[in-house]
Amino acid sequence: MSSQIDHLLDESRKFPPSDEFAAQSIDDPALYERARSDREGFWGEQARDLLTWSKPFGQVLDWSNPPFAKWFGDGELNVAYNCLDRHVEAGLGDRVAIHWEGEPGDSRRITYAELTDEVKRTANVLADLGIGHGDRVAIYLPMIPEAVISMLAVARLGAIHSVVFGGFSADSLRSRIDDAGAKVVITADGGYRKGKVSALKPAVDQSLADRHGEGEQQTVEHVLVVKRGGNDVDWVEGRDLWWHDVVPAASAEHEAQAFPAENPLFILYTSGTTGKPKGILHTSGGYLTQAAYTHKYVFDLHPETDVFWCTADIGWVTGHSYVTYGPLANGATQLMYEGTPDTPHPGRWWELIEKYGVTIFYTAPTAIRSFMKIGRQEPQKFDLSSLRLLGSVGEPINPEAWMWYREVIGADKTPIVDTWWQTETGAIMVSPLPGITAAKPGSAQVPVPGVSVDVTDDDGNEVGNGKGGLLVITEPWPAMLRGIWGDPERFKETYWEKFADKGYYFAGDGARLDEDGDLWLLGRVDDVMNVSGHRLSTTEIESSLVAHEATAEAAVVGASDETTGQAVVAFVIIKQSYLDEHSPEGLAAQLRAWVGEQIGPIARPRDVYIVGELPKTRSGKIMRRLLRDVAEGREVGDTTTLADTLVMSTITSQVK
Repeated sequence: MSSQIDHLLDESRKFPPSDEFAAQSIDDPALYERARSDREGFWGEQARDLLTWSKPFGQVLDWSNPPFAKWFGDGELNVAYNCLDRHVEAGLGDRVAIHWEGEPGDSRRITYAELTDEVKRTANVLADLGIGHGDRVAIYLPMIPEAVISMLAVARLGAIHSVVFGGFSADSLRSRIDDAGAKVVITADGGYRKGKVSALKPAVDQSLADRHGEGEQQTVEHVLVVKRGGNDVDWVEGRDLWWHDVVPAASAEHEAQAFPAENPLFILYTSGTTGKPKGILHTSGGYLTQAAYTHKYVFDLHPETDVFWCTADIGWVTGHSYVTYGPLANGATQLMYEGTPDTPHPGRWWELIEKYGVTIFYTAPTAIRSFMKIGRQEPQKFDLSSLRLLGSVGEPINPEAWMWYREVIGADKTPIVDTWWQTETGAIMVSPLPGITAAKPGSAQVPVPGVSVDVTDDDGNEVGNGKGGLLVITEPWPAMLRGIWGDPERFKETYWEKFADKGYYFAGDGARLDEDGDLWLLGRVDDVMNVSGHRLSTTEIESSLVAHEATAEAAVVGASDETTGQAVVAFVIIKQSYLDEHSPEGLAAQLRAWVGEQIGPIARPRDVYIVGELPKTRSGKIMRRLLRDVAEGREVGDTTTLADTLVMSTITSQVK
């Protein structure tokens, strides 16, 4: 089957940075030129400029055994030292590292000196519990400072952390602990979510007990527990320890030891997997280089004055790279928030931006569209004038949401960086540089300097401008995954087999290049529909639906159809103001006609279902496979990774 994806929507608007923004930006067109003329030399330069090496590296890249890369392989560094000690030694100990706000409104202000002190104490506690170089520690925590402290303490010891998102079940936690062979679990009694305490320690206890006759968990020796929720928890003497008993009592003296650049830093399990979890492995020197580099240039960082806020949970890769490692390696000040955006009121995020003077705000399109649904009156209650840059991450952002984000949140002047990357890539791969790129609503546009991507057909041939196909990465990059934990064959098969002859990494995403050569993401290739011989992207039809003034959010899937092979089926959330005045049937008919006018009859949905919610993971990704189950009348599959597991039964009842 052809991999050509039909291109449906045109976007001609462009938004260059203002003269004022461009004048003070650190972004420099010479970055692209330097990266083009000597890619390896460019990355070597970034690694030396951005990080402190205990033993300088000689070789930038060893690609002698693809797809297993070694970056800066003969160099040595300590990741935690790069995020903490060196800033204190440089006289920045009093700079705020983290402004933390709890959902109930409690807050903490932690300087670099205080954060360094806390990480050293925690590292000493972990060392006393037998954690050393190469050992694995599972972290199952809410968005509290101890989450970042734990990650850095593990990294300081040359051990490997596996952060498991706090919304995952005991079974999901157990499979990840087993796969990594973790010796210690760091958790909390509970954390605040949607106005009440969500318990965490009970899930840890369950995960370590006999599950389904498999016997008790074998590798975990200790559970370190932060007291956050105040909820009652069971206690296993000799195994369980309270954080507040052992960390403050530990010594704050701890010298960071240097480890090789290829020392494993973390395993992160991709969500929504079936069967054996897929542990994505990242190492130290290359990962930290690209995390720091992209955080600096994509967000045009001025660490002395900026307040950066990435809303991701540390359980996802965005929280690893742009809450923990990137900002702290760069000596930035950031905001960290425990709770949900609508608790205790729907303007909570905007209230926090006003309170802390946030200048750079990085969030997901799903969140932006949920704010569109509520309406602009909420953000307009708050002073958002501190914002100078907005970012988007997690899935393609449709032009309508992009424009709302710029106009309502960015006062029609802030640049937006629409970023594409994955758990596997470790750091941002495609994004405008805000000081020099004329941004296009809905397009991620260009690879960052030093990264090489292309759009190809099934045989790996470039499709050229104006055409769609498969998104590939054509050259190794520093933050690339180094494998799947314990399964090198699966690593090769999953990411490299399709274009083995060319050595390309295949991301699984569809994309197109417009006439200017700018990149447009079209969603997962699995989500591309084949309607009467036309390969249509769900992303573009969703964009068309959201462009209708009544629509807040939409998800599109392809369902089997005897006549056309596949038919377009849309699930649409309508803005409340329109629901009050129109019938769902009338709106569904309007939207079918609208897509036909906007795109063409081929893309007109066979069915439009008006629903109250869409099935999403806690990271905001829409689970389209569950919607496909509904559209094709099948029993709905595994819903354990959903933020709200009841949403599918509601949708199913609305569709019938």
